[in-house]
Amino acid sequence: MALNIQVVVDCKNPHTLADWWAETLGWGVEPQDEGFIRSMLDQGYATEEQTTKHNGKLVWKDGCAIRPPEELESRAPERRILFQTSPDGKTVKNRVHWDVRLDGRDKDEVRAELEARGAKHLWTASQGPHEWHTMADPEGNEFCIS
Repeated sequence: MALNIQVVVDCKNPHTLADWWAETLGWGVEPQDEGFIRSMLDQGYATEEQTTKHNGKLVWKDGCAIRPPEELESRAPERRILFQTSPDGKTVKNRVHWDVRLDGRDKDEVRAELEARGAKHLWTASQGPHEWHTMADPEGNEFCIS
């Protein structure tokens, strides 16, 4: 039996972090259906406190996902990162992180671009001839660029 996964990132500001990662990866923010959200409010299945406005649109407050552009309209996307609200702040190193492949781009240039957008360089490491930068996104989640 084959299974599929999505990556879920706990964070303080899911919509802001989803925007940041969508721009970083060249992905898109998954559309949320304002009509559906309003109908859930009208029927009493949701409360105003469970929603917020982001970029002028009504959205669910506690979650936002990104996908590759070609999968934005898919009912069953193969790749999806979900950002969800967590009351806990990040306190220790992530046990899981992702590596961002640069497809031939210079890692120092990409590092500078990411730092200009709010990322932080944590350290540089190497193994044999391969070198990478370990970074933290604006909320402190580690990732590598290579």
